[in-house]
Amino acid sequence: MNLQQLLVVIEPQQTHQPALERALWLARKTRAKLHLLLVEYNATLEAGHLFDTAMQSRGRAAWLERGMEWLEELAAPVRAEGLELHLDVRWGRPLHKLVLEKVAELVPDLVLKATVHDSLLRRLLLTNSCWQLIRHCPAPLWLVHHAQWQGHSLCAALDPLHSADKPAALDHQLIRAASELSRQLGMHAHYLHSYSALPRTLMFDAELLANYDDYVARCAAQHREAFAQLIDQYPIATPNTHLIEGFAEEVLPRFVREQHVDLLLMGAIARGHLDTALIGHTAERILESVDCDLLVLKPEQKGSAEQQ
Repeated sequence: MNLQQLLVVIEPQQTHQPALERALWLARKTRAKLHLLLVEYNATLEAGHLFDTAMQSRGRAAWLERGMEWLEELAAPVRAEGLELHLDVRWGRPLHKLVLEKVAELVPDLVLKATVHDSLLRRLLLTNSCWQLIRHCPAPLWLVHHAQWQGHSLCAALDPLHSADKPAALDHQLIRAASELSRQLGMHAHYLHSYSALPRTLMFDAELLANYDDYVARCAAQHREAFAQLIDQYPIATPNTHLIEGFAEEVLPRFVREQHVDLLLMGAIARGHLDTALIGHTAERILESVDCDLLVLKPEQKGSAEQQ
């Protein structure tokens, strides 16, 4: 995962900019170029019955000019560090649409956006724009949690049997990304796969129910073999691999908490052709239940040199 260009979504008029803070941490380690995107909008300036077209245009121009001045102030300390920085202020809504337009133009290596923080729940709360970017952003998407960042460890959530409806190549992308980020950023990498046999209470076949213990053993063996075959293709030390029995939506948040994971890598695919199509159900349940940053990867395009 070569980090050369980072697109950072700036929160309008917010003093605290978690996504920018994380991008700065990355840029200091990789010397990546930073592209800051500020999206401005005010519904009053869209009200045609209040302003004529010329006045609307002047109002938007003035609003964008003030936005650029504020962005320049925000960027001044970054430039003082000698980091390369590019600024862009745009008008419109919804936010994710403007971000996706910028992604199409820039083709960044990574998009960073802050999530909503709730100090009582202590978890990520994803806005609609976050969900839309998860579904539609073709570039890797780093969702920044507002919790204190340590930058010590990361974890790739793998699914070698593809029970979560993911293409096989996505696991290889996750492993390569985790390995490369570990090397570039000096973070300890974990590789985890969780599995769960069908509960006895949900068994639908009398023969399987009668041999339930054998079924559970065969299920465990199948996942153990698939996980080993996947991991054996890479130079990954055994202590960094984790095969854990249990539902992913329970195992991953607990593992993140117990191992003090700072960044969780997950794969996601859009399902269906509508804007409202959901990514995998397992991923959706997990995304808002972990207490760390999230890096969401989509399947690489066919023909990619890295795709296996």
